[in-house]
Amino acid sequence: MAAPVIQHLNCGTMCPRGQRLINGEGSWLGAGRLVCHVLLVQTATGLVLVDTGFGSDDVHQRRQMDRTFRALTAPSLELSETAIAQVRELGHDPADVRHIVLTHLDIDHGGGLPDFPQAQVHVFAREYQTMLDPPRRERRRYAISASHWSHGPQWVTHEAGEEWLGFESVRVLPDSDAEILLIPLPGHTLGHVGVAVRQADGWLLHCGDAYFHRGEVDTPPHCPAGLRAFESLVQAAGTVRRQNQERLRELALRRPGEVRLICSHDPVELERAQAGAPATA
Repeated sequence: MAAPVIQHLNCGTMCPRGQRLINGEGSWLGAGRLVCHVLLVQTATGLVLVDTGFGSDDVHQRRQMDRTFRALTAPSLELSETAIAQVRELGHDPADVRHIVLTHLDIDHGGGLPDFPQAQVHVFAREYQTMLDPPRRERRRYAISASHWSHGPQWVTHEAGEEWLGFESVRVLPDSDAEILLIPLPGHTLGHVGVAVRQADGWLLHCGDAYFHRGEVDTPPHCPAGLRAFESLVQAAGTVRRQNQERLRELALRRPGEVRLICSHDPVELERAQAGAPATA
């Protein structure tokens, strides 16, 4: 089985105030930088997006975006950063995006769903059920993002039942040449998952928002204070989230040459991935 070609895209830049608190360096009052790290996976049967970042509707109708979310994250919302614009820039037809695999349904991860209405949208069953019937404290989270699935996506839900390096898993596209797995990593949301893609030299595990800063999967872990506080603010289940971070740290220690970890919002991880450098360099 040939390894798929993977491209690392930034599909949304966020610039919250407090650069040192967010990025761990720079000024206290300056604008920080967070990204929306999206994977474009080229398979023999079409393109697969892992998350979408923000979409063109977010750019054109930015005033409709939730005010609290905008105030906290200060998204730049550039049309050139949307997944659909970058797919075109790379010479592909957006209709060739046959599948979208979501880590979870937050606006900065599924905002581009309306740009690919023909794609099947793969999501963990618990995340989908939580979207349909969220607990009280999570209702606002899904209400903020609801416009991004009002077009009626072609949902495909998955339940884990297999084992992958000590984690539960489920293969998303069993008939594809690409081996892509959902790895349940709840905590940030109740149905949050990582997405593992087999490469020629091992696995790439996109951990979504299971962690926000590369230092959180180091041993010992470290994270800028402001980013750590934001993680706690937006978590659905803190104890489980912290347990899954510990499991990811153990995975990084046990399989350093076999599994590469990335998350959604760390700009340094994105830059290293785009340059082909080791994630932990």
